[in-house]
Amino acid sequence: MEESEFNKILDKYGNEIENEIEKCFKEKLRDAIYHEFIDRVYKSLEDYVLRKGKRLASCSTLLVYKGYTHRVDKELLQVCAGIELYRHSILIHDDLVDRDELRRGDKSFHRIFEDISTGFGESAGIFAGNILYSLSLDIILNSKFERKLLSDSITFLNTDYRNVNESQILDVLFEYKKPDEAEWYQMASNRAASLFRATMLIGAILANAPDRDKEILMKAAENIGYAFDIQDDIIGTFAKEEEYGRSPTGDLLLYKKPLHVIYTLKNAPEDVVNDMRDMIKADDFDGVRDIIRDYGLEQAKKKSREHAKNAIALIEKTAMSIEIKNFFKEFISYVSESVDWYK
Repeated sequence: MEESEFNKILDKYGNEIENEIEKCFKEKLRDAIYHEFIDRVYKSLEDYVLRKGKRLASCSTLLVYKGYTHRVDKELLQVCAGIELYRHSILIHDDLVDRDELRRGDKSFHRIFEDISTGFGESAGIFAGNILYSLSLDIILNSKFERKLLSDSITFLNTDYRNVNESQILDVLFEYKKPDEAEWYQMASNRAASLFRATMLIGAILANAPDRDKEILMKAAENIGYAFDIQDDIIGTFAKEEEYGRSPTGDLLLYKKPLHVIYTLKNAPEDVVNDMRDMIKADDFDGVRDIIRDYGLEQAKKKSREHAKNAIALIEKTAMSIEIKNFFKEFISYVSESVDWYK
């Protein structure tokens, strides 16, 4: 499967999910007309969620479901719309905490209302993220799946929501301390790993997949999440702004500790670490990247490849269709191989 084919699959199902999201917001906008500003909030949420992206979270649910049922039905698309709103509820808060100015080339949600005041935009971002989370649960629960399957799915999603919030607290804490590799994994186990666990397992639950496969998918999703997080963090340090959709220096300015930085801090001599801190203060990010290349980048890339290899082996063991297994294997390989774009 070429990258173009990989993207075609995500684009095809992503467009179908976006159509369902538009239907959901059309209904909610009717309810929001009681106040013109609330109407503006919901229209802004719709615009934010529908900015072009790969829809990996919701497509993971869709493709796992299809892998067992060999179909994509309206009820599933409705659940996937809820998954996508759920994912964006997290992104709104993530951008707010990280003080990111952009999301997919446009304003972060808390920046949309800066015409009123900076402080108002931040407050609105907190509440708007909560609104999206509430909407996501409504949409999923109003689908036509059996109540027991929906209950199990919401349990997974709710657990992931708590996990992600715990990981965000640790991620912020790491800005103020020097975590080791084990602490990074404790944090990362509740970040993308938790998101993939929830979204893939929901697809398996709704498809009535074998219990054995659910256990395998849990482990596969965790490895996918680790590989994805390592790749995403490397992109966040080394990509150009036009590739990343926002400034790639934001995490460095906040003294965040992705795995490649943790390895750098562990492996580099103390004087080099001190130089690195001085370079960040002086906005010498090229110098910081050079140090990371010398002391941490390759070790992080190796870890990403190991997790990708584990994930592919686990996906192969499932009873999903060959088509869907191949998609996940190609997606995982793409994530792993893309870390080598940044040297």
